[in-house]
Amino acid sequence: MGVILPRKTFFSFHYVPDAWRAWNVRNSWVVRDTDKKSRGFFDNSVFEASKKEGDDALKTFLRKGLENTSVTCVLAGTNTWSRRWVRYEIARSIIKGNGLLTVYIHGVQNNEKETSAKGANPLAQMGLYRTNRGILLAEWKGGKWVAYADYTLAIPEGDLWFAAPKTNSVVQLSTHCLSYDFTGQNGRKDIGGWIETAAGLAGR
Repeated sequence: MGVILPRKTFFSFHYVPDAWRAWNVRNSWVVRDTDKKSRGFFDNSVFEASKKEGDDALKTFLRKGLENTSVTCVLAGTNTWSRRWVRYEIARSIIKGNGLLTVYIHGVQNNEKETSAKGANPLAQMGLYRTNRGILLAEWKGGKWVAYADYTLAIPEGDLWFAAPKTNSVVQLSTHCLSYDFTGQNGRKDIGGWIETAAGLAGR
Protein backbone atom coordinates (compact mmCIF):
# COMPACT_ATOMS: atom_id res chain seq x y z
CA MET A 1 0.00 0.00 0.00
CA GLY A 2 1.39 3.34 -1.03
CA VAL A 3 1.88 6.26 1.27
CA ILE A 4 0.31 9.55 0.25
CA LEU A 5 2.80 12.25 1.12
CA PRO A 6 1.58 15.79 1.78
CA ARG A 7 2.05 18.17 -1.11
CA LYS A 8 4.81 20.59 -0.16
CA THR A 9 4.69 23.86 -2.03
CA PHE A 10 7.23 26.67 -2.03
CA PHE A 11 5.68 30.13 -2.27
CA SER A 12 7.88 32.78 -3.89
CA PHE A 13 6.94 36.46 -3.53
CA HIS A 14 8.20 40.04 -3.12
CA TYR A 15 8.31 40.38 0.65
CA VAL A 16 7.85 44.03 1.57
CA PRO A 17 4.78 45.01 -0.49
CA ASP A 18 3.16 41.57 -0.77
CA ALA A 19 3.78 39.64 2.46
CA TRP A 20 0.25 40.27 3.77
CA ARG A 21 -1.32 39.27 0.45
CA ALA A 22 0.91 36.19 0.23
CA TRP A 23 -0.04 35.02 3.73
CA ASN A 24 -3.73 35.34 2.88
CA VAL A 25 -3.31 33.32 -0.32
CA ARG A 26 -1.21 30.64 1.36
CA ASN A 27 -3.61 30.32 4.28
CA SER A 28 -6.61 29.86 1.99
CA TRP A 29 -4.80 26.78 0.65
CA VAL A 30 -3.39 25.36 3.88
CA VAL A 31 -6.43 25.66 6.13
CA ARG A 32 -8.50 23.48 3.81
CA ASP A 33 -6.28 20.48 4.42
CA THR A 34 -3.93 20.03 7.37
CA ASP A 35 -1.75 17.70 5.28
CA LYS A 36 -0.72 20.55 3.03
CA LYS A 37 2.54 22.20 3.92
CA SER A 38 4.24 25.26 2.50
CA ARG A 39 7.77 26.58 2.43
CA GLY A 40 9.10 30.01 1.56
CA PHE A 41 7.36 31.86 4.37
CA PHE A 42 10.52 32.89 6.14
CA ASP A 43 10.64 35.47 8.86
CA ASN A 44 11.99 38.55 7.05
CA SER A 45 14.62 39.09 9.77
CA VAL A 46 16.09 35.66 8.97
CA PHE A 47 16.12 36.51 5.26
CA GLU A 48 17.81 39.85 5.90
CA ALA A 49 20.38 38.25 8.22
CA SER A 50 21.31 35.74 5.51
CA LYS A 51 21.54 38.57 2.98
CA LYS A 52 24.00 40.44 5.22
CA GLU A 53 26.24 37.36 5.27
CA GLY A 54 26.56 37.64 1.51
CA ASP A 55 25.07 36.27 -1.67
CA ASP A 56 26.38 32.73 -1.19
CA ALA A 57 24.83 32.46 2.27
CA LEU A 58 21.49 33.70 0.98
CA LYS A 59 21.56 31.29 -1.97
CA THR A 60 22.20 28.40 0.43
CA PHE A 61 19.34 29.59 2.63
CA LEU A 62 16.92 29.70 -0.32
CA ARG A 63 18.03 26.30 -1.66
CA LYS A 64 17.35 24.78 1.75
CA GLY A 65 13.91 26.36 1.69
CA LEU A 66 13.17 24.56 -1.58
CA GLU A 67 14.24 21.16 -0.25
CA ASN A 68 11.50 18.51 -0.19
CA THR A 69 9.09 20.65 -2.21
CA SER A 70 7.52 19.52 -5.47
CA VAL A 71 5.84 22.73 -6.67
CA THR A 72 6.88 26.39 -6.67
CA CYS A 73 4.00 28.87 -6.70
CA VAL A 74 5.11 32.37 -7.71
CA LEU A 75 2.78 34.94 -6.16
CA ALA A 76 3.01 37.88 -8.54
CA GLY A 77 2.45 41.43 -7.35
CA THR A 78 3.39 44.64 -9.11
CA ASN A 79 7.19 44.29 -9.21
CA THR A 80 7.74 40.63 -8.32
CA TRP A 81 8.99 39.94 -11.86
CA SER A 82 12.08 42.11 -11.35
CA ARG A 83 13.21 40.82 -7.95
CA ARG A 84 16.60 39.12 -7.94
CA TRP A 85 15.85 36.55 -5.26
CA VAL A 86 12.47 35.61 -6.71
CA ARG A 87 14.35 34.90 -9.94
CA TYR A 88 16.83 32.78 -8.04
CA GLU A 89 14.00 30.76 -6.46
CA ILE A 90 12.52 30.24 -9.94
CA ALA A 91 15.91 29.21 -11.35
CA ARG A 92 16.53 26.70 -8.56
CA SER A 93 13.00 25.34 -9.02
CA ILE A 94 13.75 24.62 -12.69
CA ILE A 95 17.04 22.95 -11.79
CA LYS A 96 15.26 20.89 -9.12
CA GLY A 97 12.41 19.88 -11.43
CA ASN A 98 9.59 21.48 -9.44
CA GLY A 99 6.25 22.18 -11.01
CA LEU A 100 5.82 25.93 -11.53
CA LEU A 101 2.86 28.27 -11.71
CA THR A 102 2.15 31.98 -11.41
CA VAL A 103 -0.71 33.28 -9.30
CA TYR A 104 -1.37 37.01 -9.65
CA ILE A 105 -2.16 38.55 -6.25
CA HIS A 106 -2.39 42.25 -7.13
CA GLY A 107 -6.14 42.11 -6.53
CA VAL A 108 -5.77 40.79 -2.98
CA GLN A 109 -6.07 43.51 -0.34
CA ASN A 110 -3.14 44.24 1.95
CA ASN A 111 -3.48 45.08 5.65
CA GLU A 112 -4.62 48.59 4.70
CA LYS A 113 -7.36 47.22 2.40
CA GLU A 114 -5.43 48.32 -0.69
CA THR A 115 -5.00 46.43 -3.95
CA SER A 116 -2.10 47.07 -6.32
CA ALA A 117 -1.36 47.25 -10.05
CA LYS A 118 -0.93 44.02 -11.98
CA GLY A 119 2.71 43.29 -12.77
CA ALA A 120 4.39 41.18 -15.44
CA ASN A 121 4.48 37.39 -15.15
CA PRO A 122 7.80 36.52 -13.43
CA LEU A 123 7.94 33.26 -15.42
CA ALA A 124 7.86 35.27 -18.65
CA GLN A 125 10.95 37.22 -17.56
CA MET A 126 13.13 34.10 -17.37
CA GLY A 127 13.79 31.46 -19.97
CA LEU A 128 16.08 28.82 -21.38
CA TYR A 129 18.19 28.68 -24.54
CA ARG A 130 20.54 26.19 -26.19
CA THR A 131 24.28 26.77 -26.60
CA ASN A 132 27.23 24.54 -27.42
CA ARG A 133 27.66 24.22 -23.65
CA GLY A 134 24.13 22.93 -23.19
CA ILE A 135 20.87 24.42 -21.91
CA LEU A 136 21.35 27.70 -20.05
CA LEU A 137 19.11 30.09 -18.13
CA ALA A 138 18.37 33.62 -19.35
CA GLU A 139 16.69 36.63 -17.75
CA TRP A 140 15.00 39.74 -19.13
CA LYS A 141 17.08 42.67 -17.93
CA GLY A 142 17.51 46.20 -19.21
CA GLY A 143 15.07 45.59 -22.05
CA LYS A 144 16.82 42.52 -23.46
CA TRP A 145 17.60 38.86 -22.80
CA VAL A 146 20.91 38.26 -21.07
CA ALA A 147 22.59 35.19 -19.61
CA TYR A 148 21.27 34.56 -16.10
CA ALA A 149 24.02 35.68 -13.74
CA ASP A 150 23.20 33.79 -10.53
CA TYR A 151 23.46 30.30 -12.05
CA THR A 152 25.72 29.84 -15.06
CA LEU A 153 26.05 26.05 -15.35
CA ALA A 154 24.29 24.07 -18.06
CA ILE A 155 21.12 22.24 -17.04
CA PRO A 156 20.95 18.60 -18.20
CA GLU A 157 18.07 18.16 -20.65
CA GLY A 158 16.93 15.08 -18.77
CA ASP A 159 16.32 17.20 -15.66
CA LEU A 160 13.69 19.28 -17.46
CA TRP A 161 10.07 18.16 -17.32
CA PHE A 162 9.32 19.98 -20.59
CA ALA A 163 10.97 19.96 -24.01
CA ALA A 164 14.35 21.69 -24.06
CA PRO A 165 14.83 24.64 -26.44
CA LYS A 166 16.20 23.64 -29.83
CA THR A 167 18.02 26.90 -30.70
CA ASN A 168 19.77 29.85 -29.06
CA SER A 169 16.48 31.80 -29.06
CA VAL A 170 15.21 32.18 -25.50
CA VAL A 171 12.04 30.22 -24.68
CA GLN A 172 10.19 31.85 -21.77
CA LEU A 173 9.36 29.59 -18.81
CA SER A 174 5.79 30.85 -19.03
CA THR A 175 5.50 28.90 -22.31
CA HIS A 176 5.37 25.70 -20.24
CA CYS A 177 3.67 26.97 -17.06
CA LEU A 178 0.13 28.09 -16.33
CA SER A 179 -0.88 31.37 -14.68
CA TYR A 180 -3.97 32.37 -12.74
CA ASP A 181 -5.55 35.43 -11.13
CA PHE A 182 -6.29 34.73 -7.46
CA THR A 183 -9.08 37.29 -7.18
CA GLY A 184 -10.52 37.03 -10.70
CA GLN A 185 -10.53 33.22 -10.85
CA ASN A 186 -11.78 32.30 -7.37
CA GLY A 187 -8.36 31.33 -6.04
CA ARG A 188 -9.64 30.99 -2.49
CA LYS A 189 -11.53 27.91 -3.68
CA ASP A 190 -9.39 26.71 -6.59
CA ILE A 191 -5.71 27.30 -5.75
CA GLY A 192 -5.32 23.72 -4.55
CA GLY A 193 -6.35 22.48 -8.00
CA TRP A 194 -3.97 24.89 -9.69
CA ILE A 195 -1.07 23.59 -7.59
CA GLU A 196 -1.99 19.97 -8.31
CA THR A 197 -2.14 20.74 -12.05
CA ALA A 198 1.38 22.22 -11.89
CA ALA A 199 2.60 19.14 -10.04
CA GLY A 200 1.00 16.86 -12.63
CA LEU A 201 2.58 18.74 -15.56
CA ALA A 202 5.99 18.23 -13.95
CA GLY A 203 5.28 14.59 -13.13
CA ARG A 204 5.62 15.29 -9.41
